[in-house]
Amino acid sequence: MAACSVVGPDSRLKKEIAMRREDLLKLPSMPAAGPSYPAGPYRFINREFLVITYETDAALIRAGLPEPLEPVEQPIVHYEWIKMPDSSGFGSYTESGLVIPARLNGEEVNFVSQMYLDDDPPIAAGREIWGFPKKYAHPKLEIVKDTLTGTLEYAGQQVAMGTMGYKHESMAGNGELTRATLSKTQINLKMIPGVDGRLEICQLVAINLADIVVKGSWIGPGRLHLVPHVNAPVADFPVRRVVGAHHFLADLTLPFGRVVHNYNNEAEQFAATGLAAE
Repeated sequence: MAACSVVGPDSRLKKEIAMRREDLLKLPSMPAAGPSYPAGPYRFINREFLVITYETDAALIRAGLPEPLEPVEQPIVHYEWIKMPDSSGFGSYTESGLVIPARLNGEEVNFVSQMYLDDDPPIAAGREIWGFPKKYAHPKLEIVKDTLTGTLEYAGQQVAMGTMGYKHESMAGNGELTRATLSKTQINLKMIPGVDGRLEICQLVAINLADIVVKGSWIGPGRLHLVPHVNAPVADFPVRRVVGAHHFLADLTLPFGRVVHNYNNEAEQFAATGLAAE
């Protein structure tokens, strides 16, 4: 008599819950058991900015821009604090960092040089999707008496403090200048290694914020103090002269980006032709 094979309930259960390829490809992020962030795009409500613009050394600007980005005529840096109390998929968090105005193929852009924030999901999403240079730290943006105050603490040490007179002067117009500022193309250097330790992704990624609604915009006097720190090197672009301070509030959407330069493709082309980059 031939032996009978019996399929028990455990075997059927394993077949029913197996992670299929098509299911895996629908997941927005890892880990599969509880993704770090949901699918985008991502909407931000009442996003509050403090941006202090200052002059630094032109040679440092040039050294801090990856090719083919080129510096603009004035050696300026935007130091930013951004408070995001209502961010779809990310919750509530604050961010701080450096943005360098630059030029790419004739277009005026902003190169995002350094970013520090206090929430894991936007760190993971920012690095993995768009290549934002995000690290975990403790930034804060708050109103202290008559002063809008931004601070950044890294590894228990304060590395940045920015202050601005609170709502001294409302910007003229209907928010068009602020909307243009937010609409300017942002450029990130996205670098993600593969399993062999080499950079599997090495790209310049462009992003343009969308659906921008400016709710308020003010200018006024500002000051910025940066402290040298090896793991949060914001002071590598020292403050020579503060140009101005800008405080604004807006709703906006962070959409997906686009690759505008691929360093690996460039390296492969040089290797294929036997040419070396100058």
